[in-house]
Amino acid sequence: MAITRRPASAPSSPDTGRTTLGALLRTRDFRRLLSARLLSQLSDGVFQVSLASYVIFSPERQSTPSDIASMLAVLLLPFSVVGPFAGVLLDRWRRREVLYLGNLARFGLGLVTAGLLLGQAPEWLFFAAALLVTALNRFILAGLSAALPRVVAPGQLVTANALSPTAGTVAAACGGGIGFLFHQILPPGPQADAALVTLAAALYLAAALAAHRMDPELLGPEHHPDRPDLRAALGQAGRALADGMRHLVRQSRPAVHALAAVTAARFCYGVLIVTVLMLSRYTFNEASDAQGGLATLGTALAFSALGFFLAAVVSPWFTRRLGLTGWMVACLGSAALFVPALGLFFTTGPVMAAALLLGVVTQATKICADTIVQNSVEDDYRGRVFALYDVLFNVAFVAAAAVTALVLPLHGRSVPVVLGVAVVYALSAALYARAARRHPDHQVS
Repeated sequence: MAITRRPASAPSSPDTGRTTLGALLRTRDFRRLLSARLLSQLSDGVFQVSLASYVIFSPERQSTPSDIASMLAVLLLPFSVVGPFAGVLLDRWRRREVLYLGNLARFGLGLVTAGLLLGQAPEWLFFAAALLVTALNRFILAGLSAALPRVVAPGQLVTANALSPTAGTVAAACGGGIGFLFHQILPPGPQADAALVTLAAALYLAAALAAHRMDPELLGPEHHPDRPDLRAALGQAGRALADGMRHLVRQSRPAVHALAAVTAARFCYGVLIVTVLMLSRYTFNEASDAQGGLATLGTALAFSALGFFLAAVVSPWFTRRLGLTGWMVACLGSAALFVPALGLFFTTGPVMAAALLLGVVTQATKICADTIVQNSVEDDYRGRVFALYDVLFNVAFVAAAAVTALVLPLHGRSVPVVLGVAVVYALSAALYARAARRHPDHQVS
């Protein structure tokens, strides 16, 4: 297994198995990277609610699972192709500049998107602008994950992964909460959506300024060739991606297993998100009550965000006792039990409880996978691997929405869908546990 070099800027830890949250937060560079992540993902939450309000919860629309699948495909699938090429650039360009200029560009695109809403421009123009914002989002998130090992010691990665991506997810949920609050206060319509997008743009600007505070060389990559122009870099992308894939498959069996498990978990989460959305829109509220539907969905997402936070709290403790693979198996296996136990009621209370537990399982699984990938992939390849990781996330989510669109009724109540998700969770847990037993010498603990 490849050994990851500890960055020079990361502090040493006398007890790497018991890294505390306080020790991380006393590290200046980690705090700055975390601030950039929080501001960036806070604005993502606001922006995403504006999209949901415009596309799904507009009073004049009757959205279906197919509409949701189409929206996700438009926003995510094109950049599942672009994403790996972004990874090549992450391993060539200074990652701090990526975070700074990427968020600065999103600030400008957000203002353009708000103007399109106010001007009632054709829908395809709105989607084109939103598409570009989403593309940069995928690019920036991969850069944040690839940069994290540059600001913490190797023994701090589990705790850092428990805090940083989880805090970013909670920030996105808080941004969503701000968006939901605006949606409840302002009259539904293009003006409210444009106000939300403008707020998101201002937060993107704040994220860019936070990234600009970091040293240009801090986030690596440590080894890179002379920076070529864009055309030359993209011309080498295919070969570089193939090298990254070969490195992943040949040198990092733990990362391959972890990526397969977390992709399956993401697929299940996508199916359940579409189901909860349809329940919120048509079962838990009157079809004409778009504000009520959005508020119910916001409540479910708030419970899920609380689950993300709880995952950050408990994951370091569980990984010390069960190991990364043991904790991932426990999460996947528990989801196979509580999803049908709570989801088959198709009532608000049990669904909210399931959303809380799904938040724990989904984020804890990602914490484990992130740490395994970071520990077992060399720095010079890490940007490409995390870009591929991001592609798997996008494809799994869109595939989940597409499959759900074929089988889910408009009201969202489907026993076969809930049971099918439980089966996928169970199979994922069993197969991942088997892989860990067959290759114990390759598993990261």
